[in-house]
Amino acid sequence: MYEPNLLSIAPPLLAIVLAITTRQVIISLSIGILIGYSILESVNPFSGLALAIEGVINVFSDAGDTRVLVFTLVIGGLIATIEKLGGVNGFITLLESKSWVDKPNKAKWLAYGTGIVVFIESNMTLLVAGSISRPLFDRYKVAREKLAYIIDSTSAPICIMIPLNAWGALIISLTASANIENPLQVFVAAIPFNLYPIIVVLFSAFVIWRNINIGPMRAAQARTDDGQLLWPNATPMVDPSILSSQKKHDTGGKARFMIVPIFAMVFAMPMSLYITGSGVISEGSGSTSVLWSVLFALLVAWVLALAYKRSSVEELMQIFLKGAGGLLPVAVILLFALALGDVANALGTGIYVAGVAEETIPTILLLPLLFLISGVIAFSIGSSWGTFAIMIPLAIQISLSLDFNPALFLAAVLSGSVFGDHASPISDTTVVASMASATDHIDHVRTQLPYALIAAGFATIGFLLVGVFAL
Repeated sequence: MYEPNLLSIAPPLLAIVLAITTRQVIISLSIGILIGYSILESVNPFSGLALAIEGVINVFSDAGDTRVLVFTLVIGGLIATIEKLGGVNGFITLLESKSWVDKPNKAKWLAYGTGIVVFIESNMTLLVAGSISRPLFDRYKVAREKLAYIIDSTSAPICIMIPLNAWGALIISLTASANIENPLQVFVAAIPFNLYPIIVVLFSAFVIWRNINIGPMRAAQARTDDGQLLWPNATPMVDPSILSSQKKHDTGGKARFMIVPIFAMVFAMPMSLYITGSGVISEGSGSTSVLWSVLFALLVAWVLALAYKRSSVEELMQIFLKGAGGLLPVAVILLFALALGDVANALGTGIYVAGVAEETIPTILLLPLLFLISGVIAFSIGSSWGTFAIMIPLAIQISLSLDFNPALFLAAVLSGSVFGDHASPISDTTVVASMASATDHIDHVRTQLPYALIAAGFATIGFLLVGVFAL
């Protein structure tokens, strides 16, 4: 049986470095998967290759992962349908006629506010905020990278502080598995100390208010001011053809063609959680509910199209297939990211990093180190939820053995996990943020990273102070 060691961190680390330096995300993930399975086979690349292929195929053996992949294709069809119906143009016309959004800053606040309000599921937040705001950002020449940053900063950071959603259900169940008698109370008590999400939400509001563009974001905004939505060598996460399918002279587009399907999607999410949780929303299946919700929204969009005689069934099917094809690259990236996460778990990447940190550490450094280690793990495997599974039981056990408040240790792990997930190029939320903003994925990662690091720096200092005064 393979024992976690220093080599355990090589596959995800190599994939991340290659993805950032080469901009070839799929190839980088493939190399990481191959290296990972080769290590499992005692550095035998031939048997490692066979296992790597099977590892990618085995992603489909997990129903939750498969739902996420299918959801990605369906949302492409939904986006294309809404565009074809003229819902986007109709919504923009409505906002401008009401003078609700008539300048760049209002477009930013619309994206921010949508992210705050739609807190049921992180990918749902990204998709709703992105689909509503992207045309306005393009119209008022605000960089798509800024949109990706704003919606990425108000999705998982908000969702993780809400007990009654899929995130809360997972965290509460993991806390309960660590012999905590009142896991819900511990989770609620951890919310005020969940420093990274709180700082990210506040900092992104400050960035909008003061129009702060740091490093690569400044260059992206300058490019947008010059009329270029993307860099010349960039590859948007959505096929541009499905974003421009609506002709400008089409006067039949109405805001309802966009608003009604999106509201149907948002409404269907808690209902789906309620159904899959047998009457308990917090116990519902997040992946199932997201898929049901987007399918329901697609159904509503089709009903509207047929009722208003905007398209035939045959045309709607063609639009759906074109939209799904436009998001096929996203589905492939997610597939390989999930496969890399599986091999990282098999290598014990998280267990090794956590074990190194469990050695003798001064008490006041426990919380900031738990934050940073959780961040490194989440960054490496591209999953905050995977990091929860690794770190929450460990952190709770440490707090109980030292007779410290478990809520503080839980908060450090949650914050670090969201930070790593927020910054990682192989995180599904980072990918979906790029998709919802129709921007190049690596450009989103590069422009967001400075903001994430600043927030993480403040969070680290905050956890150090909590360790000084509370432990």
